[in-house]
Amino acid sequence: MANVLILGANGQIAQLVEKQILAETKDYLKLFLRHPERLELQDLSREDVEEGDATDPNMVDRALSGIDVVYANLAGKDIEQQAKTVVEAMDHVDIKRLIWISTLGIYDEVPGKFGEWNNKTLGSYLTNYGAAAKVIENSDLDYTLIRPAWLTNKDIVSYETTQKGEPFKGTEVSRKSVADLVSKLIEDPTKEVRHSVGINQPDTDGDKPAFM
Repeated sequence: MANVLILGANGQIAQLVEKQILAETKDYLKLFLRHPERLELQDLSREDVEEGDATDPNMVDRALSGIDVVYANLAGKDIEQQAKTVVEAMDHVDIKRLIWISTLGIYDEVPGKFGEWNNKTLGSYLTNYGAAAKVIENSDLDYTLIRPAWLTNKDIVSYETTQKGEPFKGTEVSRKSVADLVSKLIEDPTKEVRHSVGINQPDTDGDKPAFM
């Protein structure tokens, strides 16, 4: 059994992870978000909510009390600062395991016309998320960066992964698939340590996602 902190717990993938962890494990979840009133707890005996801002070192520091694994589902223009705050807070309390959601394209690893389209469409988003990823990778944490393809709400779990340095595959992936990968990493924290993992649905190659 692990004590898991979910940063950005109101995100769609985070809520799917919450449901899967509650259904498949005995883990305890601490849900950290700016507006806790937005979230309805699924299991009062195994969940807690903590109001907080991931750019505030004191708030993150407090939230880390008693935690074994941190899963960060954060977003925003200040994502680099959030990464710095999380890394510093985890170092301060000596917690090592971090699972961090990033995005495809931060290494210019998406090939062909889809890569060109992705770079043009995401623009400064890639710069910001790439800078945050660099903060994580330069830390001494046992991190896993997850770089999803374009996200869908399909009710399927079907995915394959690539590693940093390999060409990205596919164009899309379901949020359920990303949540499944996150949940499996939480349950086996020895997997994909200090790796940056691309995730996509097989057989979705193309010049852009099918839904665009």
